[in-house]
Amino acid sequence: MEYKGLSEQEAAERLLKYGRNELAEFKRESLLAKFIRQFQQFMVFLLLGAAIIALFLGETLDAIMIFAIVLMLGILGFVQEYKAEKAFEALKRLVSPQARVIRDGIVKIVDAREIVPGDFVILELGDRVPADGRVIESISMSVDEAALTGESVPVRKDMEKSNKVFMGTVVVAGRGKIVVEKTGMATEIGRIAQMVQEVEKERTPLEIDLEKIGKQLSIGVMALCAIIFISGVLYGFEFFTMFLTAVSLAVAAIPEGLPAVVTIALALGVQRMSKRNAIVRKLKSVETLGSADVICTDKTGTLTKNEMTVRKIFVNNKMIDVSGSGYAPIGNFTHGGKEIAASGELELLLRIGVLCNTTHLTEEPQRGWTVIGDSTEGALLVAAAKAGMWREELLKKWPEIGELPFDSERKRMTTLHAEGKGKKKIAYMKGAPESILRISSRIIENGKVRRLTPSDRKRITEINDSLTSKGYRTLAIGYKEFDGVKFAVDAVEREMIFVGIVGMMDTPREEVKPAIELCKTAGIRVIMITGDHPLTAKAVAEELGIDGGKVLTGEQLDSIDDKKLKDVVEEVSVFARVSPAHKLRIVDALHSNGHVVAMTGDGVNDSPALKRADIGVAMGLTGTDVAKESSDLILADDNFATIVAAVEEGRGIYENIRKTLFYLLSGNLAEVMIIFLAVLFGLPLPLVAIQILWINLVTDGLPAIALAADPISKDVMNRPPRKKNESVWKGMGIFLIESPLIMIAATLLLFFHNVQKGDLLLAQTMAFTMIIMLEKTKAFACRSLEKPLGRRVFENRWLVYATLLTITLHIAILYTPFLDELFRVKPLGLEEWLIMIGASLFLYSYIEIRKYINLILAK
Repeated sequence: MEYKGLSEQEAAERLLKYGRNELAEFKRESLLAKFIRQFQQFMVFLLLGAAIIALFLGETLDAIMIFAIVLMLGILGFVQEYKAEKAFEALKRLVSPQARVIRDGIVKIVDAREIVPGDFVILELGDRVPADGRVIESISMSVDEAALTGESVPVRKDMEKSNKVFMGTVVVAGRGKIVVEKTGMATEIGRIAQMVQEVEKERTPLEIDLEKIGKQLSIGVMALCAIIFISGVLYGFEFFTMFLTAVSLAVAAIPEGLPAVVTIALALGVQRMSKRNAIVRKLKSVETLGSADVICTDKTGTLTKNEMTVRKIFVNNKMIDVSGSGYAPIGNFTHGGKEIAASGELELLLRIGVLCNTTHLTEEPQRGWTVIGDSTEGALLVAAAKAGMWREELLKKWPEIGELPFDSERKRMTTLHAEGKGKKKIAYMKGAPESILRISSRIIENGKVRRLTPSDRKRITEINDSLTSKGYRTLAIGYKEFDGVKFAVDAVEREMIFVGIVGMMDTPREEVKPAIELCKTAGIRVIMITGDHPLTAKAVAEELGIDGGKVLTGEQLDSIDDKKLKDVVEEVSVFARVSPAHKLRIVDALHSNGHVVAMTGDGVNDSPALKRADIGVAMGLTGTDVAKESSDLILADDNFATIVAAVEEGRGIYENIRKTLFYLLSGNLAEVMIIFLAVLFGLPLPLVAIQILWINLVTDGLPAIALAADPISKDVMNRPPRKKNESVWKGMGIFLIESPLIMIAATLLLFFHNVQKGDLLLAQTMAFTMIIMLEKTKAFACRSLEKPLGRRVFENRWLVYATLLTITLHIAILYTPFLDELFRVKPLGLEEWLIMIGASLFLYSYIEIRKYINLILAK
């Protein structure tokens, strides 16, 4: 049929009416806004306030050091997010840059953005559909809609029932023509993109915890500084001296290094994760994955390879197993556990599958083995290649001389081949088992062709039903010698010889099952949410170890209200035939039950749920740009097992942040209370302002950074994930109460003893040094918050280096004339050092013994 199409004038008018055929740009932050956002945190505000006060009081060096830490924090966060954002250019790459249209009766190549409703578009193999439309001509055209619907099998398009195509999908077989119905944001992909933009993003647990810590510290600091200031004035201290002391305490009470150390911990985790093929788009989302207790994952392309694979063949009244997965032609054939050769009827079936085929199997340097065309036909090529049978070689012996393409009414395809130097013609056929069985009158078994009996038909039907019930896609294979003149459906497709049935499936990735087992060990539940058939979803789930006892479809979800869905999501782990709206409902139901949800996926249909989930994980190789744009984490290798590695890193990062937090806060708490109690009891100040800032910004800072880089504990995946609302302080009395008390007692006793001897400078020097030594040993104890370290005490070489460096710097301060005056200290003798080393070892031993006691009590 000839199509005239729109005129150029009509197309121009419609372009003005409907707008360009492009997706609206995501709302993006400016670089300045992105940079400023790095400083919009409560703790950062406190640090800036302390720096301004220090500057006002003339403490320029202190102010500069605080400003430097805040700036470093902002730059690290900004650079990480900027680099990630630059890697993803919204949705525009999904749209074909050019398209072939018919206008004024002439085929023209136009910018895909200029396509308008009413345009006639020509589609060929490999084309990306440029807009939503209706099929008006189809020559065996199949479209891969996996990115949009989650279906792993390409959809055959015709002019009747399956006559709709959608923007962003790909033609994988045949060719055809469509008339455009919707463009731009009016398309299905545009509707989903709009849903993505409307979804709000929740804050991570880490952000919430740090904000709480900042507020708690600020309230405590202000109250304590007010008490100390008033008490000091009442005791007769000078007004300015007490004001300076109160401000110094405020600075000491806020762990200046914490925000920077948290960012460094996250950045180090990001670097480690990139080496394990996990690309982080947002720095703070790393920790969220570590606390996830549910992973909602798409099936197609995530748990499976999105590569149809022949796994069962019923031929010669035998069920044969085919090993291997994906498109790699590696595997063998077994029956009853024994390997068999591809001969006789099996060889015939494989040959028919190769010759009655329009797809190509190729090996590419970057992607490996891949299929050009229909994935179902590709599976037949791969199965034959495992037996050493290749299409190019077979076509030389059986050249094709005719084809009757597949259509949805016949549900079969037939090709005609010459045999024996063209003296004989043979028709090969594949299609739906019920279709081929209906037109078959004979069957081949044990090398002989015989009549197909009713019992044969019953047996074949039962085999087919058994395979489909287990999630297999089935095709029947048949043939006949053809001696007619006219190669047509009525002449050829009758009195066929039935050969067998092929059962194929989108095979699971080999590494996924162990990864899911590790998830179970780690207390993480895996939920499959797919657009595929329920039986297929159930079969894949059970093979991978996901609970497939109950499978819920999208249609069933529609009949369940949100309240009941909250109970359903706790019982059902496989959801099939779902839409993007269903995925959002499932994620919301899990959220309302208190779960921290990670959502993985690669298709456009996954993007709204990726955005809504606590952390969205997209596939880097097969993932659409929409999914990547919506995600927090991208798997560069599309490997589900990488998610488990990311979870491990996330848990390790959070654990290291807690170590750093308790190390810094316990030390700062001890310092504040030492000064507070000294003022309260009328003693001189144990520490001067520069000593307080030296302890916090340098002495505490370096070991804290080393703790942030602490090796991840080997048993981190043997613990359940932390609960969403679990306090960061849980079970930390040892570090936040007991060890500060020991530090306070040891320092004040030593200080008071030397004050009584009349040497205030020595007393302050020993208090200063005692705190530093206690902090060093406590840093090693903080490497494990719950279990004794034993012989693993020196495993963190960065902490060893940081400790040696800070002690060396402190010794330089004590014994260098210029520095001892600046820091108001004096050299110490051997006796003083032995006292402080003994106190430090006592503190370390106490913490380790308390950990051991806690473990015994927990049992």
